[in-house]
Amino acid sequence: MNTTHQQINYPQWMTQLANPQQWSAFMQQSPMDFGAAAKQAADMGAMIDPATMSKLQNDYLEESTRLWQAFASGNIPEIKDRRFSAPAWHDHPLHAYNAAMYLLNARFLTSMADAVSAKPKAKQRIRFAVEQMIDAMSPANFLATNPEAQKKILDTNGESITNGIAHMLEDIRKGRITHTDEHAFEVGKNVATTEGAVIYENSLFQLIQYKPLTQSVYERPLLIVPPCINKFYILDLQPANSLVRYAVEEGHTVFLISWRNADESLAETRWDDYVEDAVMNAIQIVQKISKQEKINALGFCIGGTLLATALAVLAARGENPVASLTLLTAFLDFSDTGVIDVFVDEMQVSMREQSMGKAGVMPGREFTSTFSSLRPNDLVWNYVGSNYLKGETPPPFDLLYWNADATNLPGPMFCWYLRNTYLENNLKEPGKLIVAGEKVDLGKINAPAFVYASREDHIVPWQSAYASVKLLNPKKPAQNHFVLGASGHIAGVINPPAKKKRSFWTNDKLAADAEQWLDKAVEHPGSWWTEWSGFLASHAGKKVAAPRKPGSAVFKAIEPAPGRYVKEKSE
Repeated sequence: MNTTHQQINYPQWMTQLANPQQWSAFMQQSPMDFGAAAKQAADMGAMIDPATMSKLQNDYLEESTRLWQAFASGNIPEIKDRRFSAPAWHDHPLHAYNAAMYLLNARFLTSMADAVSAKPKAKQRIRFAVEQMIDAMSPANFLATNPEAQKKILDTNGESITNGIAHMLEDIRKGRITHTDEHAFEVGKNVATTEGAVIYENSLFQLIQYKPLTQSVYERPLLIVPPCINKFYILDLQPANSLVRYAVEEGHTVFLISWRNADESLAETRWDDYVEDAVMNAIQIVQKISKQEKINALGFCIGGTLLATALAVLAARGENPVASLTLLTAFLDFSDTGVIDVFVDEMQVSMREQSMGKAGVMPGREFTSTFSSLRPNDLVWNYVGSNYLKGETPPPFDLLYWNADATNLPGPMFCWYLRNTYLENNLKEPGKLIVAGEKVDLGKINAPAFVYASREDHIVPWQSAYASVKLLNPKKPAQNHFVLGASGHIAGVINPPAKKKRSFWTNDKLAADAEQWLDKAVEHPGSWWTEWSGFLASHAGKKVAAPRKPGSAVFKAIEPAPGRYVKEKSE
């Protein structure tokens, strides 16, 4: 087997930058050498003001001189960075100096990127590339410059490096970095354990109905549309942090779409198919089983985009099947997609369309790699250091196990989504898109909306999620309720009340601007789930006896939850 570094599915810049020789060259550059980097930026259409560059160079020279004098005197510089918090970095002046110089170089490069005068997208890309290079070149990432890893080799008589090589070879075989002890989890055994049954399936999805945990339930059921880019059990990890179980405990009859992990049999599947044959189909099945004209519906991330599209199509057909709509960290307006925007332009989208726009499969491992590159210190280099350099086995963590359980998407569906949302932002324009034969107008969805965003979300910036309140119920904006939670895209959503962690913000008066809304919002300790529970209950109808068995005479139980589809691997 050829065990080259490139066989692991790292982004290309990581394989090019992450080696000791380039790190050494980086450490040896002087302030004037960084001027060459400024010239390269200028060649990309970016400019740095000469006066600003001169000041940055002078500041760099002054600080580097101070660090060198401290090192020559045997003094240990103060280092405030968790990558260098272990005693080994502070026990010897050389290691401390190495880390301090790296941090100085990192600050200089970041300041230089910030000083670039360029169009916003070009500047964003320059900043992103610089940040990736900085993170990749940390001395913590290389055995030759990591005193923790060197000490562990001595302490374990070489066992740590043996284990590290074994971990690296195993990850090369898998094509990805291992973030957790994957042998500690099994879908349906200790994750995705809420009891229920699959009551319908087609080539795109299985529909799960969960067993009630209360004697009576609200008459209107809840349909959950999770993201098709991930496995659904992020909403049902463990009983203590399961949004699915929480909703069931609150007295709701919960149905959930479990997406098929796309293979070649779905290579020609389109966005329209996901909307009509999956989401719209599921809505109609839940209506029939519950015998309710209106149900409640929740969409998470791209599941929210699919759900809103489906409801707009139904509205165009004169149908209004939901009593309420909940969107969790979901895009409807793609004006600001955050850092992901660096991956999307006409050239990239056209390349995807040429390769898989008519038929093909988008591998889930590419999504995993891309999302890891958005947080490289946490999801890449942290594990390079612990797994490979120190030979440690990562501890079991259900969320990271889910994060590695990638999902493939059909190429045509993915390409349509990429062009019409991230690239051209067509979904928000009334009537511009035709889906399932109907013009899409989100403003025609007639249902009270609960829109949730996470304040530190790097995938769906909260201001972009807030933009949904302008698109939904434009004639009745008071029907919209926006809630902002603490933390990020996943941790902010999965925040059960019993944990008594984090906080959330509310403001019943919607403002034209997201920041204006936040200025007058009230912060509440704990989980936003309780706020959502009150909203959902107010639209769920009266209480009735809980169903004694899942499905109906037509839609009979096929197999126990979580079903077969969620267990299919993309690797």
